[in-house]
Amino acid sequence: MIQLHTPKASRNQETGRLSFMGSVSPAGVRFRDRGGEGDGTSRRVPGTFSVVPAPMMQTVRRCLLVTSATLASLALTAPAPLAAPSPSPSPSPAASGSPTASGSPSAAASKPASPSASPSVTPPAGMSSVGGTRLGQPGTQVAIAGGAPVLPKDLTARSWIVADAESGDVLAAHNAHWRLPPASTMKMLFADTVLPRFPKATVHKVAPADLAGMGSGSSLVGIKEGESYTVHDLWLGVFLRSGNDAVHVLSAMNGGVSETVRQMNEHAEELQALDTHVVSPDGYDAPRQVSSAYDLTLFARSGLQKADFREYCSTVTAKFPGETRKNKKGKTTRGTFEIQNTNRLLSGDYDISQYPGIAGVKNGNTTNAGATFTGVAERNGKVLLVTVMNPEKTDHNEVYKETAALLDWGFQAAGKVTPVGELVAPKNTAQASAQPGANPSSSEDSGQAGGAGDVSAKPVAGAVTEDGSGGMWIALAVAGGLLVLLAGGGYLVNRRWPLPDLVRRRR
Repeated sequence: MIQLHTPKASRNQETGRLSFMGSVSPAGVRFRDRGGEGDGTSRRVPGTFSVVPAPMMQTVRRCLLVTSATLASLALTAPAPLAAPSPSPSPSPAASGSPTASGSPSAAASKPASPSASPSVTPPAGMSSVGGTRLGQPGTQVAIAGGAPVLPKDLTARSWIVADAESGDVLAAHNAHWRLPPASTMKMLFADTVLPRFPKATVHKVAPADLAGMGSGSSLVGIKEGESYTVHDLWLGVFLRSGNDAVHVLSAMNGGVSETVRQMNEHAEELQALDTHVVSPDGYDAPRQVSSAYDLTLFARSGLQKADFREYCSTVTAKFPGETRKNKKGKTTRGTFEIQNTNRLLSGDYDISQYPGIAGVKNGNTTNAGATFTGVAERNGKVLLVTVMNPEKTDHNEVYKETAALLDWGFQAAGKVTPVGELVAPKNTAQASAQPGANPSSSEDSGQAGGAGDVSAKPVAGAVTEDGSGGMWIALAVAGGLLVLLAGGGYLVNRRWPLPDLVRRRR
């Protein structure tokens, strides 16, 4: 029998006391009124989006910049260079936990100091202002209008955030940029970085070196040296069992742990997740390894653009390859064993039900981090992301209970609260939106801004009309039309981040 987890193991035990419990979703059983399928996977459908959109106002401003640059280029018969502004540092905001304090979201960023020491017991007075100045203030940030419900009273997490996954609006937050150990929620960044690099049908034979360097007490899916696994198998091990062994094998395929860590840190910076510093790709406790509720939510939002990511994080149970053996007749056989998702809002447990509309994303639990979790759920057409880090209450499944309470609040409060911040777009999205030929409707999972628009390579200002006059008026007309198209298209495409069939799963 393969030991998937050691009950009560220290440091990186994703399932805690539940590792010995049987599956709650046997084959053939379908969930009722929970939005889930019998096999626990979401439907694969053609994607309709490629990158996380920039907020509407930023898009309109960039449209104006694009139009101005276009006019200049048309007049001078030479293209003008276009570039999106990079985040600029902003002063640390005054500490305020007032639930009614005013403050508009801002994308200005102030990168925190290097994580050279362990997180403090209390949040810093001034944290990163990425996504808005209020998100950098300690304490609870919420702006409740008339008719909006009050926040749940029994929240004990050191940090949490509730955000609209599509618009990017942050409905409420508590110490959103507090840099804390992330545990295995860091695997969301690992998956978002590495998952596109290998086709799921790729087969890899595990060498002893692939499993070297795993920390004591690591959560494991049960990978064996000398056995072969598909990339699909390995990702199921990462998402369902939070297997550090699967992470290390994929890292070995990707050039090694050090190279993978470098790529993850680079990708975090691209996503503007400036609170994050990766040391170990599996989220195992390590000196200076930190992230924040805000950054983890960015990782989930970026990962959920990928169809494979959505499939894996919403899978409840799966069959995993076992060990190759010879039977009594000398014939070589290799069976499978069932693995179950350790996300209890997805799989359910004896003291907590499967959350209606849940579709992932990732949980974690280590000695330093405590319990951490990021979840995504849909209700009545609204898709919310909630991240909860390290509840002080040690009740069983407390991190899931507080997440469920915040999801309930978010669905009731949507449209009744003023956003206190926003989930910022990746840098490449901001740059792509500044390109006049960018196509915002490129295919899903490409990671690119889109193909070039139907724009002539010849300067319009160089054209000559029949009466001999220059083409300046034509240039102005084209630029004016471009402004209308970009502004309108920016609102319709970039303001919303549609997630078709993410959690609208067959009953």
